[in-house]
Amino acid sequence: MELIIKWLSGNYIELLGAILGVVYVLFSIRQNILTWPVGLLSSILYVWIFFDSKLYADMGLQMYYVFISIYGWHEWLKGNQDNARAKLKVSRLNLKLGLLLTVISLLIFGVIWLILINFTDSQVPIADSLATSLSIVATWMLARKILEHWLVWIFVDAFSIGLFIYKDLLPTVILFVVYTIMAVVGFIEWKKDFMEKKK
Repeated sequence: MELIIKWLSGNYIELLGAILGVVYVLFSIRQNILTWPVGLLSSILYVWIFFDSKLYADMGLQMYYVFISIYGWHEWLKGNQDNARAKLKVSRLNLKLGLLLTVISLLIFGVIWLILINFTDSQVPIADSLATSLSIVATWMLARKILEHWLVWIFVDAFSIGLFIYKDLLPTVILFVVYTIMAVVGFIEWKKDFMEKKK
């Protein structure tokens, strides 16, 4: 018991961030507007966690999440281009946007990788850059309610499990196992919603 208390006292910020992260994804699956304020709080906590772990690209990603949370909040409330009063609906990724997002992901990856190898002491610059660049694009896709963002998250979350095992971030490893499962559930639920509203 003493060991558990000692571990909790040394990892309470990471544990709280992980709990908020799970709540964030649950709200996201349900397309609940509370996705964004909960995600904002989780991101603020993870800025510190990743800074402390020297995962600088992931820290920068969390800073991006702070701003994208505000954008996503606005888009989910008023982002319907056909009718500003109607809520944003789930949409599918078309080929043109898919190619554009692929190019953007590659550019972001290249920039982050160069920054990490030249200006930080990151031990995993390629892995950190890959997870970060794809996460940036996937979160923008979430803010626009594009169904395929869940597929990107499935890959990123599963990939990140190995990265966080390497960095010995146990609560975050567990969180990302849960995230991977929840991303599969999210894809299924959003696809059902999309098909029902298409009828």
